[in-house]
Amino acid sequence: MKTRNLVIVIITVAALGTALVLRTVLAQTGDSNRVTVDDLVAANRVLAHEIGVLDAYGHVSVRDPRNPNRYYLSRAISAGMVTAADIIEYDLDSQSIGNNRPDGYLERFIHGEIYKARPDVMAVIHAHSPEMIAFGASSVPLRNMIHTGSFINDGVPVFDVRKFGGTADDMLIRNPALGKALALALGRKTAIIMFGHGVAITGPSLASAVSNAYFLNMNARVQEQAIRLGGTVSYLEREPGAKLPTNIAPAGAAANNRAWEYWKRQVTTR
Repeated sequence: MKTRNLVIVIITVAALGTALVLRTVLAQTGDSNRVTVDDLVAANRVLAHEIGVLDAYGHVSVRDPRNPNRYYLSRAISAGMVTAADIIEYDLDSQSIGNNRPDGYLERFIHGEIYKARPDVMAVIHAHSPEMIAFGASSVPLRNMIHTGSFINDGVPVFDVRKFGGTADDMLIRNPALGKALALALGRKTAIIMFGHGVAITGPSLASAVSNAYFLNMNARVQEQAIRLGGTVSYLEREPGAKLPTNIAPAGAAANNRAWEYWKRQVTTR
C-alpha cells in the first residue's frame, strides 16, 4: 500500500510540474496565442511522424501573429516529442523572453535572423533532408518538376557556412552573425540548401511552410528519379520573361489548408 501511495504521489507531482511549466508558457504568450502554440506542437509532430521531413535534430518555429518581433520555438528536444510545455518565446535576437532558457536549440539563430530579415515570413523550418544535402553537394541544380513546387522556380540557393567562419568539423549556425549570413543568402527565396548540413524553408504561414517542406523533398526525389531513368529530362519551369501570376494562388498554397488539417488530424488522434 505504501509503495502504491508513493507512486501516486510521484505521478501527481510530475503532472503538477508539467502543468506549472505550461501555465508559465501561456502566461508569457497569453491564452489568445494558445492556438498558435498548439499548431506549432502539431507542426513538429507532422514534420517528424506524418511527412518525414524532420529527424531527431530538426526544428520548426512560428512568428507570433500578435507581435512580429517575437517567435516561438521548442526547447532542444526531438520534434516528434514536442508538447506545449516545451515551447519557448524568443525575441528576434533569439533571446528567450522572461526567464533565461539555456535549454534552447543552439541553431535558433537560423529562425531569428530570417524573421528579422524577412517580415513576410511567418514560419521557418530547419531540416537535414538527405535529398537537399545531395543537391547541395552536386553540380546539378535543383529544378522544378512538379506543379506544387512552383516556388522552386524562384531558385534554391546553396549556402556554405565555411565561407563565413564554419569548418568541415562545425557547420552549425551557432551565432547571430552566421544566422544573418544565411538570411542574406536566402534573400527573397522560399528555401535555401545548407551545404553538407540540410535546408532552411520558409512560408507566409505555418501551414505553408510545412507544405513547402513536403513538396521540396518530393520534387528532389522526382528529379533524382527522372535523371536515373536516363534520356532527356523535362522541367516544369516558367517561360523566359514570364511573371508570377497575381490573381491566383500557387497550386501548393491552394491546397495547404486541406493538407494541413488532414496532417494535424493524423498526429492528434493517435
